[in-house]
Amino acid sequence: MAEMTSPVDCTLGKSERICSKNTVDALFRGGHSHSLSAFPLRVVYKVVESQGDVPCQMLVSVPKKCFKRAVKRNRVKRQLRQAYRTNKHVVMEAARTLEGKTLVMAFIWLDAKLHDSARIDAKMLNLMERLCEKLWEKS
Repeated sequence: MAEMTSPVDCTLGKSERICSKNTVDALFRGGHSHSLSAFPLRVVYKVVESQGDVPCQMLVSVPKKCFKRAVKRNRVKRQLRQAYRTNKHVVMEAARTLEGKTLVMAFIWLDAKLHDSARIDAKMLNLMERLCEKLWEKS
């Protein structure tokens, strides 16, 4: 029988999502954010003072410019959240090394076409691994 990962590892609770407008503003308007791309994804990230007990927080953005219909935008957002949930252990390890700080990330969709979940998952993993390398360099 195949081993299953525990459901705790693959969750995305409210504390792991960016809900504060101030945090979003700090991420995009601060001027000290960094960015990585793996088409059709882009991640904008910043290390900020600790906000609770979670090592990293994220948000997902799919612009209306790319998909006019909300059904398609919602599908892509669901795929991005699922890809993050399944691969978040990669970035969590690096984020835990940031003592007293939180990694905030925004995943932004860049393409005007839909992609299958396997491709999105691979691109998300690629971005997260590159992000970890950047975090290890800075610490």
